[in-house]
Amino acid sequence: MFHILVVEDDKNTRKLMAAVLTQNGYEPILASDGLEALEILDKKHVDLIVLDIMMPRMDGYQFTEELRASGNELPILMVTAKEKPADKKRGFLIGTDDYMTKPVDEEEMILRIAALLRRSRIVNEHQMTVGGTVLHYDELSVCAGGKTQELPKKEFLLLYKLLSYPGKIFTRRQLMDEIWDMESESDERTVDVHVNRLRDRFRGNPDFEIVTVRGLGYKAVKKE
Repeated sequence: MFHILVVEDDKNTRKLMAAVLTQNGYEPILASDGLEALEILDKKHVDLIVLDIMMPRMDGYQFTEELRASGNELPILMVTAKEKPADKKRGFLIGTDDYMTKPVDEEEMILRIAALLRRSRIVNEHQMTVGGTVLHYDELSVCAGGKTQELPKKEFLLLYKLLSYPGKIFTRRQLMDEIWDMESESDERTVDVHVNRLRDRFRGNPDFEIVTVRGLGYKAVKKE
């Protein structure tokens, strides 16, 4: 069972998140602020952190900075009422892995937690398997049908991102923010170029395809 540390100063929100996590097979561990969360991490095993930003004593930004400075790479899902792009950008720059704004959609939260745990496990194992296709994280390579291809870094990360969340639609902006430098001067057409290259490389792949969702962006679909 995965242990999820919920760091949230609002008691009712904490209890609600704990109930949702329990219903979905996770073991919740609760903390009311960043300092309490750090104390818990010294004593208990944690697989993922759901983190509020606005908290007394130590807020979510400070907590994330301290955690990453210590070399701890636990996946963090930041949940906050702050909706400004600058707040989201700051969260990603200091090391959060994903971001949701309140009020939180409970089903989406569970899907994001599952995806982050899957990605974390993939990074630890240094590979991802989708049917007969294997992505090797360290070599930035993909083995399919007995053939191994080494991909440019951005192409590999884009494919890795889409396959980590099968069926989830990503906008071009979301993909730009997470895979390209947020200060990059590249525009969103860069994503289209990289998707087309991936489609050319893996045309006819029996395990997955990258689908365009008109007006929205892209998603990876696993084939049966």
